[in-house]
Amino acid sequence: MRIIFSIAFLFCFGLSAKSQLLLKSGVPNAPAGKLIKVDSSLNFIAMGDWGRNGADHQKQVAAAMGRTASDIKAQFIISTGDNFYPSGVISAQDPLFRYSFEDIYTDFSLQWDWYVVLGNHDYKSNPDAEVEYSKISRRWKMPARYFSKKFAINGDAQNQVLIAFIDTNPLIPEFYKNAEYGPNVKGQDTVAQKKWLIKTLEDKDPSIKWRIVVGHHPMYTGGSRTDAYDTKAVRNSLKAVFDKYGVDVYLTGHEHSLQYIKPDGQTHHFISGAASEKTPVKLIPGAEMVASEYGFMLFSVQRNQLLVQVVNEKGEAIYHTTIKK
Repeated sequence: MRIIFSIAFLFCFGLSAKSQLLLKSGVPNAPAGKLIKVDSSLNFIAMGDWGRNGADHQKQVAAAMGRTASDIKAQFIISTGDNFYPSGVISAQDPLFRYSFEDIYTDFSLQWDWYVVLGNHDYKSNPDAEVEYSKISRRWKMPARYFSKKFAINGDAQNQVLIAFIDTNPLIPEFYKNAEYGPNVKGQDTVAQKKWLIKTLEDKDPSIKWRIVVGHHPMYTGGSRTDAYDTKAVRNSLKAVFDKYGVDVYLTGHEHSLQYIKPDGQTHHFISGAASEKTPVKLIPGAEMVASEYGFMLFSVQRNQLLVQVVNEKGEAIYHTTIKK
């Protein structure tokens, strides 16, 4: 019996440790391939949940990011949060900025701007230290806990992408009672952030072709948090706003996987939180693709279409989808 139990344990453990790529029923599973290059586009990498001093495949993913950014000529990088494990940083001089960021993402192609949001692990110490680090690092861009920026597509100011970078942590009621997160969420004004987000999204500038919101916590997930309190809280807080103001893409992390979910409505949901750890996934209603793979996502944005490629730690495109207007 002991031998049988041991074999069963090892078999189950082996399955949980394997990579997963699950696609919507009826969609063929194409083999991993080369990246698609799109001319005259705005290119950026989206990654998340990464700061582990180089451990658990962080260095391998960083190397693949460097090759991809060089090959595609990515203009910037987005981090979807949980930037420093296990408990964030304590000051702008915290050595984790060097050990988990500066000394890991060293490729020349990754020396452009990094636009960063806060995750729950960043809230365990001093989240404002990551804001403060923007004054020290040339490439680290977090001017506040939430902010926005317009990016010209192929240098054309008449065709732009509006990206709102939000802080989802204060939107989760349970965090206010949490011993680790509570001290840093209690001082946040969620009403002020929601008003700011609405004002940002309702911008009538005709040059805005795409509206993207970046946060840490997803609204939908085929990971372990499908019915978790944080997933439900963010969905309850933001879905109506996204529907009303026509958000095209909600980009998050939190789940240590790579996912594309398209529920009813205009918004396409992407989760890129596998830059240093991977966890199991499952297909849920609305899921187009879920993958338990180390990796990141590459966005190539044109005026009338947006290509998203899911890239593994080897630099291979394991999935892609195109959103058209």
